[in-house]
Amino acid sequence: MIYNHQNVLAAVQRCDVEWLDQHVTGHIQWQECKHDKSGDTALHIAAIIGSTTVISWLLSHGCDGCVNQRNFDGKTPLHSAAQNSHPNIVSLLLQQGAKVDSLKRGDWTPLMMAATRNNTEVLQLLINAKAGLHLTNKDGWSTFHIACREGNMEVVQFLLDSDASLWNTVSNNGRTPLHTAALHGHTEVIRILLKCSGYNCNEGDTCGSTPLMEALRGGHLDTSKLLINAQSCLSAKDATGRTGLHLAAEAGRADMVEMLVSTHDMDVNSTSDKALHCAAREGHTAVVDLLLTLGAEINSTDHNGRTALWLACGGRKRECAVRLIAKGANDSPDHHGSKPSQLLPLAFTISHPS
Repeated sequence: MIYNHQNVLAAVQRCDVEWLDQHVTGHIQWQECKHDKSGDTALHIAAIIGSTTVISWLLSHGCDGCVNQRNFDGKTPLHSAAQNSHPNIVSLLLQQGAKVDSLKRGDWTPLMMAATRNNTEVLQLLINAKAGLHLTNKDGWSTFHIACREGNMEVVQFLLDSDASLWNTVSNNGRTPLHTAALHGHTEVIRILLKCSGYNCNEGDTCGSTPLMEALRGGHLDTSKLLINAQSCLSAKDATGRTGLHLAAEAGRADMVEMLVSTHDMDVNSTSDKALHCAAREGHTAVVDLLLTLGAEINSTDHNGRTALWLACGGRKRECAVRLIAKGANDSPDHHGSKPSQLLPLAFTISHPS
């Protein structure tokens, strides 16, 4: 018999049980038989592929000792099976004594991995095996947080049906699942959360950001409208003093800025750091034009004496700077004496050709 570990793993990869029968006839140290780069054992590989035939062959030929072995990322074969949505493999591994709450790097459990996929059968198998629904990873994210991030309604509802209290969780930085779903624009998930939980729509995370701010930051118009209709506070400010209008301007979303100002009467000149400053800093020329049309003060300054033009020049947003100059922006220095024309002279050459 002539074989090496990489040949064995290659046979497992291609689900070649016939080759395994012919060549792996003697004693093999399965725990030493692993991929050089990933640390995956034969059982990991079979779990990723989802081959019940190969898994069964391995378990009956001494590989059962690898059931709880970790690869270089800390994953066990159960993590791999759960992540790849293979219920039959999950069931086999659990029967062989796989630890249902084993932690990979970052403290992710197999249940958390399963929540990234749309397979409630795998989730049910793990829950039946007493997987910890309320466990959190190193960032304080629970399985429910992860499901809300992915945005699959069926998985979110399934988890709530399994334990109605799952919504009531907060990550290390104060973010609820509602914050997470809002940032990723999962409107239908938010409908579920608002319907069956006691969320305070105006609860801020450790940075003061509310779910509405997250939706605006992410550029999700329909999600923002839903949260506004759910009585989210439009005037709420984060830890830096910015409102949702600032975030919409920073995201370059003219439609959101229009909605917040024209429909909900937000003040374009509120706070020292204006929405115009946020749009100019990022070079969102269309939003700058809109804000000026809506009454933004073109030469207003922030707490450092910087105008929107200063910020556009400082960020080398030439097109935006040229537009502001054409609209009447002054070459005003900040509190340290620096002028926009010193930061981006070319914008002034284009605006005032000799």
